[in-house]
Amino acid sequence: MEIGVQAARSRALAVLRVRSRALAVALLPAAFAVILLAGLPTGHLLGPGWDVARWAVGAVAVVVLLAAAGVGLVVARARPAVTPTVPIAEESAPDLYRLVRDLADRLDVPAPSAIALTPDCDSWLEDRTHPAHGPPPREDRDEPDGLRGRSPARSRRAPVAPVLVIGSPFLWWMRVGELRAVLAPVVAGTAPSAHPDIAAARRFVRGLDAAVAVASAPRRPLTGAVCAAVAWVARLLLRGCCADAAAMERAVAAAAAERAQAVDYGLRIVAQEQVGLAYAGWDRLLTRVALPAWRMGRWPSRLDAGVVAALTELSRRDRLAEGFTSRLGERPACDLLEEPGAVDEATSLLAARLFHGGPAGQGPHWSPVDWQEYPEEVVDRKWRPAAARLHRVLDTLGVRRSPGRAAPDPHGPTLARVLDHLSAPPPPPERPPSPQDLPRNLPQGPSPERSGTEPGDLPPQEDGDDDDLAGLGNERCAALAAGLSAELAREEAAAPPARTPPAAGPGQAPGALPWDEGALPLLPIQPPRTGRDLLAEHVTAMVCCAAMDTIGAAPALDWLDGPALLINGERAADLAPRVRALVEDGDPVPLRTWLVDSGIRPEKPVRLV
Repeated sequence: MEIGVQAARSRALAVLRVRSRALAVALLPAAFAVILLAGLPTGHLLGPGWDVARWAVGAVAVVVLLAAAGVGLVVARARPAVTPTVPIAEESAPDLYRLVRDLADRLDVPAPSAIALTPDCDSWLEDRTHPAHGPPPREDRDEPDGLRGRSPARSRRAPVAPVLVIGSPFLWWMRVGELRAVLAPVVAGTAPSAHPDIAAARRFVRGLDAAVAVASAPRRPLTGAVCAAVAWVARLLLRGCCADAAAMERAVAAAAAERAQAVDYGLRIVAQEQVGLAYAGWDRLLTRVALPAWRMGRWPSRLDAGVVAALTELSRRDRLAEGFTSRLGERPACDLLEEPGAVDEATSLLAARLFHGGPAGQGPHWSPVDWQEYPEEVVDRKWRPAAARLHRVLDTLGVRRSPGRAAPDPHGPTLARVLDHLSAPPPPPERPPSPQDLPRNLPQGPSPERSGTEPGDLPPQEDGDDDDLAGLGNERCAALAAGLSAELAREEAAAPPARTPPAAGPGQAPGALPWDEGALPLLPIQPPRTGRDLLAEHVTAMVCCAAMDTIGAAPALDWLDGPALLINGERAADLAPRVRALVEDGDPVPLRTWLVDSGIRPEKPVRLV
């Protein structure tokens, strides 16, 4: 372990040498100016030429010193990036703090100064001692605040330990022993972090990185040139020390892992398997379950509890582990929190902001939803507007409402209208159709009851639209997909998400943000949806609406796949491939057969609101 610390220290000294060399270069013109000025009283370096040299070198020295001071001020005052987290006070999680403190005792390292949660499957230490991040935790000798450490005789001027950031899915999915095993190598990293050389090297690198971000922000032309010069110097210094900084961090991680080998080594192997499982379930929950709700202005308020349900379902389906039931009987790590529900709600809101972007608090267009309400509040309200949007675009394309005289309501929206339009062979064109033949400028909001309208126009096709519409069954599918893309883009542009300033955290002024609010979402997970995906999504929504209105099917939540349709109490898992056959191959037979077998009548009108 000492070898790893020494390797990290040597790399830290290499990083600090870059800083020393930069300082030496900045002082070099001043040193020449001092030498030239010293020649006057000694009677050396006299003459007109030396006088000119003194003035020239002195001017260069002043400019270089001012520039170096400016760069140094920016590096020192720039706020390093801080991970958005949910702080956990010791009063709200005394058992969790006690677990981490005992772990630090066993590892013989300083305990972290505080604990915070992140809506991600990872854990790390983060230094938050920069002045811009607020005052550090108190270090009074007689008042233990947070996880100050073990020794009661600690000096007031001792360096503040970093904050321990824990992935919130770990607390809900892992057992207490597994969490302790996973956190052991992380907590062990506080020992190298307390080393003065390593801490100084990290502060220097973080300052350079923050200076690049600050200097690269848009500015006015005059200040922009100055900031560009500062950014160029900061990047130059970063390139000079990035290799050594990366090697230093690898050595620190190796030293921490070596120190933690003596703590729960056998249990850590099992815990690492649970880390991978938690990551898989968390990813499915965010992309399949949370994202549809976020898109419609609702955020699930119990994501961490949902990941437990998702992973339980995944383990049940795939039989990932033996003795799974007995493992769930052990104490979950979330029991270390006094109010796990409130913490789960806070991390769920933070996850919505980080991965999707959105307001910092509740509002008329941004409200929480419980898992019991998810089918009615999200699934049903997702399918109905999608079906209405599909019929609005069909109206714009001039597709008649009634598929035949036998329809009970010739003016009502029906699934048969969609199937007949997408499966019927198009009339032979006089010339091969091109993207420019698609209509342009869809109307703003035609009523679903409108019929027989003249064909409107869609936006002109861009160069990349051919790729978005690739893989569709026929020209009618392509035209409908293009119309849906344009309609959805217009709806999203007309309703920008409103943001409200978050509440001030400890040590922050009201309205202050621990991260750049304009950069949200910081980690977007919403993939670009192609025209084929949109068309399949809207056709599926129309089929589900027809099933609910004709045979009494019900919306449901599948923990791994998101919105689902229940027919006679069973999930309709075989609907997706039949919709893809219609959209991608233009083959309506599989879907029509499925409708007949399920008893769904496509000619009956459905409710769109």
